Amino acid sequence: MGLELYLDLLSQPCRAVYLFAKKNGIPFELRTVELLKGQHVSKGFLPASSPQKVPVLKDGDFVLHQSVAILIYLSCKYQTADHWYPPGLQTRARIHEYLGWHADFIRGTFGVCLWTKVLAPLIGVQVPEEKVRRNRAAVDRALQLLEDQFLGDKAFLASQRVTLADLMALEELMQVVALGYDVFEGRPRLAAWRGRVEAVLGADLCQETHGPILNILEQMANKQLPPPPPEAHPSMLLRISRIP
Repeated sequence: MGLELYLDLLSQPCRAVYLFAKKNGIPFELRTVELLKGQHVSKGFLPASSPQKVPVLKDGDFVLHQSVAILIYLSCKYQTADHWYPPGLQTRARIHEYLGWHADFIRGTFGVCLWTKVLAPLIGVQVPEEKVRRNRAAVDRALQLLEDQFLGDKAFLASQRVTLADLMALEELMQVVALGYDVFEGRPRLAAWRGRVEAVLGADLCQETHGPILNILEQMANKQLPPPPPEAHPSMLLRISRIP
């Protein structure tokens, strides 16, 4: 059995993994796991040792979780172009610096919008408006730090060429864009950075990858999204309760 990737393109980290594998011509078998249908908590959809989350990589008997670990594994195993994960110690340190900050300030903050606008309503829950406003303010603060602390006057976040850091960041920002907040409007440096990253990836691949999330609000309005199964509700309610 060759390389298998368990993904749902509604998920930001899954999209980063998918983009990287497709852009670099890495051969893999796509195992779609539909989060809205609760397939990640159902038996038979993920490898036995998986913690009910995607993305998951399965390479023979080797199973790996966490998008950053998967991206580094793929870049090393398939010897992708050096600019993605450069061999230089200091450039790698800059990538790791961003990814550590990303986990603390971007990942949870930018993911809230999907919960407030789509996932919570699907199970009949309304997130208090105060929490929505607080999240919007947190997104704005993170965007300013992203521009000032990491992008600055560089072409990309960690170096003068695109790296794994840019891929992870782009997908988080596109998540918020898809949910109705154009984070690039009024931020010319960030908008130019997005254009450079997407130019590297290619318009067709970006359209293919972003299609599912960019259509999410239309599907919600037309009641085309499947309601999550009851067994998924407890974990969803717990996640919603943790929105700051």
